[in-house]
Amino acid sequence: MKIIAINGSPRKNGNTAQALEIMAHELEQEGIEVETIQIGHLDIHGCIACGYCSKSEGNTCAFTKDPVNEIAAKMREADGFILASPTYYAGIAGTMKSFLDRVFYTSSGYFRFKVATSLSVVRRAGGVDVVHQLNNYLNLAETLLPPSQYWTVAYGREKGEVLQDGEGIQTLRKNANAMAWLLKVVETGKEKLGLPEAEPRVRTHFIR
Repeated sequence: MKIIAINGSPRKNGNTAQALEIMAHELEQEGIEVETIQIGHLDIHGCIACGYCSKSEGNTCAFTKDPVNEIAAKMREADGFILASPTYYAGIAGTMKSFLDRVFYTSSGYFRFKVATSLSVVRRAGGVDVVHQLNNYLNLAETLLPPSQYWTVAYGREKGEVLQDGEGIQTLRKNANAMAWLLKVVETGKEKLGLPEAEPRVRTHFIR
């Protein structure tokens, strides 16, 4: 089994990267491969709602000068993924937001019943808002979210400070352990029961 971990921080080896390392270690202890991809330092264009991906082969995005299509393909093939972002004004970091809008618009249909989770890193406040925003993508893609004892937020400003947040680290470890367990449950369930049948999407708006 394999997990793709997306690091939305622009800082190399910063607190977001270290939080992901903690989760990756727990998953690897359970025999699950983790590939971490940092995208927060890249120049990634936001979605322009052109509709190209709904008609293109493989539902690829029209923008090809950044690695979004390549990473989306890896996420489609993986058994699950982790979304991680620092907190910018109680929100997802800008590059991460552009990345997620495009990946999930092109690929949500491929993510159904994958196991996925999120985490945020914050100096003081706003981290819960980021986790909620990240989880909006996961919920709308019909992924399965593993639990933990608290919101998956870790605290720290300077590099390495996140490792001093004992409760935050424990929360991430427990989330990773639950993720490993849920991955195995899903794998067993698919063999015995298959996945629930997908229904055609009904779209309703309220303008008459």
